[in-house]
Amino acid sequence: MRKPTGVFCAIIIVMNNKIALFIDGENLRHYLENVIVEKKLDKNKYSILNINFGKLFEGPLTGMGEVTKTYYSAKLHALPETEKASKFLIERQRILKTRLEKQGYEFLIAGHVRPQFVKQNGKTKVVFKEKGVDVRIAVDLVKTAVDKNFLTVVLCSSDSDLQPAIKEARNRGLEIIYLGFESQPNKGLTYTTNKTILLRNSEIIGALEGIKK
Repeated sequence: MRKPTGVFCAIIIVMNNKIALFIDGENLRHYLENVIVEKKLDKNKYSILNINFGKLFEGPLTGMGEVTKTYYSAKLHALPETEKASKFLIERQRILKTRLEKQGYEFLIAGHVRPQFVKQNGKTKVVFKEKGVDVRIAVDLVKTAVDKNFLTVVLCSSDSDLQPAIKEARNRGLEIIYLGFESQPNKGLTYTTNKTILLRNSEIIGALEGIKK
């Protein structure tokens, strides 16, 4: 077990040799984009579409047996005022869904992505905000604890709003392990869960297809 310090976006549910991996797609995308900027990579060349998911989760999943994989994403809406940007995001989501399903992932839509207009340096900028994925993850955590189908959940998310659900699930006997990133640590999730596992930025870069270590 590595030293706790990180943030990220997934759930790995473990029972005997069966594991369920739940990925909060928006959290993963935001973190990946931050790493791409930090490492000064070409933002037009690298995105969530370039991630080798098998390689990314290879370390944390080693020795855990059979894996059932679910990728959480929010529903995108094509609106007239953001038509070009919306169509780009919808097409990217469609491509990602197809690629993940070919790799054996379930692509689950939970919540919505809505545009917000903000002013920056005197100019209006469109920012897309996701709502609802964290609610579905929270429900799944508590449901898992109630149903007692699994004994352990490995949770990856940068959302502190999950802490009440984590506490409730743990009170019902569920062990929760936090899978985080080495940068931008969420101390609340680290303190609320039983244990922490980290992914390093170098491992994120290593999972980007076409990047040489």
